[in-house]
Amino acid sequence: MYLKKIPAALLPFLIAVPAVAQQLPQQLADCARIADTNGRLGCFDRLAAASALPAATNDVAAAAAADATIAEPRTASVDPVAEADEYTMDAHWELDQKHRRGVFQFRPHQPNYLIAARSYRPNEAPYEPFRAADFTGKLSHAELQYQLGFKMKMVETAFELPVDLWFGYTQNSFWQAGNREASSPFRETNYRPELMLVTPLNFDVLGTKLKYLNLGMAHQSNGQASTLSRSWNRVYAQVGLERGPLSVTARVWKRLNEPLEDDNNPDIVDFMGRGELSGSYRMDGHEFSAVLRHNFSTHKGATQLGWAFPFAGPLKGYVQVFSGYGQSLIDYNYFQRSVGAGVVVRY
Repeated sequence: MYLKKIPAALLPFLIAVPAVAQQLPQQLADCARIADTNGRLGCFDRLAAASALPAATNDVAAAAAADATIAEPRTASVDPVAEADEYTMDAHWELDQKHRRGVFQFRPHQPNYLIAARSYRPNEAPYEPFRAADFTGKLSHAELQYQLGFKMKMVETAFELPVDLWFGYTQNSFWQAGNREASSPFRETNYRPELMLVTPLNFDVLGTKLKYLNLGMAHQSNGQASTLSRSWNRVYAQVGLERGPLSVTARVWKRLNEPLEDDNNPDIVDFMGRGELSGSYRMDGHEFSAVLRHNFSTHKGATQLGWAFPFAGPLKGYVQVFSGYGQSLIDYNYFQRSVGAGVVVRY
């Protein structure tokens, strides 16, 4: 019943060993009776060669055991990427060999969250031309807001350089789920696809590490027509810095202008600014985040603060506060304050 545990390669050797052991004494005696010296030596040489079989068997058995020893940890090994700290920039952008997962893998991009929010003063103006004359309803102060997105590496080490090409997608939706008088509409949804070239930097300046440079192009629109349409295209440069549990990204952009007759929001830069500074600080499972935008010419911009805290595995509780312009594209030139609470998903 133990034969199943014996490697097939060893069976011929194990069968042959007993036969050799039984015949050896008689063969030695036969060689000793040969009178001719050269013939006698030749007989002993042949026996010596035949007796090497058990040694060969031992070598094969040792090799098989070594293979089994090597194979064992291979099945029990743990993917080092799975153990990596997913909140580091190295892991987020796969900046080193340890964190690389290859191409066409879905990876986190912007935070994915769902919150129940309440705004200070809903922006009614864009929708009024489309309402019936006898419509008396208003937008609700309460709505569900969610953000979903991902990124995917399209090319690794492009042009044989330490540069990766990524595709990213982010969607923000503002759903008046409780506004039954208005048929619970999606007030606004923004779509943002982008292409990004990312290269690691890894410079150390006074204990702060400059981790990567990202050159990108983004399109953002709300998919609407007529006077509800909002969109813009940008090229941008972004750098990431890290110091222990603190991560900071700084981004500057240049809007790609459109023909004036096709531009539904020609002054969007006045409110959205020309850059963005974002940061997060992690402590004991909590993450505190901030996003800042500002136009130094018009002195308009926005501040968004977030707090994610342990809840259930990759699902974390999340609180968000927003104040400023551009919470959504339809509100790019409308000042809004809102606060919301819900969950954010890490994957």
